[in-house]
Amino acid sequence: MKALIFAAGLGTRLKPLTDTRPKALVEVNGKPLLAHVLEKLTRSGYTEIVINVHHFGEQIIDYVANHPIEGVTIRISDERTALLDTGGGIRQAGPLFTPDGTPFLIHNVDIFSNLNLKDFYTQHPTTEGATLLVSERKTSRYLLFNPADNRLVGWTNIQTGEVKSPYPKLRVEDCRMYAFAGIHLFSQSLLTYMGEWPSRFSIIDFYLSVADKVPIIGVPRADLQLIDVGKPETLAQIPENGIS
Repeated sequence: MKALIFAAGLGTRLKPLTDTRPKALVEVNGKPLLAHVLEKLTRSGYTEIVINVHHFGEQIIDYVANHPIEGVTIRISDERTALLDTGGGIRQAGPLFTPDGTPFLIHNVDIFSNLNLKDFYTQHPTTEGATLLVSERKTSRYLLFNPADNRLVGWTNIQTGEVKSPYPKLRVEDCRMYAFAGIHLFSQSLLTYMGEWPSRFSIIDFYLSVADKVPIIGVPRADLQLIDVGKPETLAQIPENGIS
């Protein structure tokens, strides 16, 4: 199984901790965030991992070189010259995986969850499209799904009323509304749809652009526990043994 760890962010919300190090190397319970994610991935059977880097990227490159994991291949997608956003980051990292058609998991470096990453990988239904982890978390921005098959059909901001969809006649009230949880499975075949996009773009905008062509499926988890370590005060919310 394959995984891409998003570790290129500036970590602005974690300042001053990120004034001298990347967010991925900020420590929780005595270990860097990156170490927590790598351990969970490798325990779950992921053996091919790509990490994208930007802010203090050389520190992550050195960390990976000094902490090899037996049986696991780790490659670096280098964004130190320019951040590519989520969509551009995936497009650059995708070719670094073995081109055998199998999907790769995308996991933010600052997320802790109780999600079984092996089981989630097996839920990817086809060799095309994407599978998104979603929840009923309260937010102002929601992904919209067809109730019949949980296929992505749009996006809305409930505060402004803005709607994005490849379907001109979409009615928000007819859709299921879920919040994106930042973990998703991405088919390698989707890379072919990214050719005309600019160097920097959002993966959500991309998913919305292809949702009427390939299946982008939402997988809700009612029992999902997830903490986004976005601010210094949230670091203390992580239990000593993580979230199981």
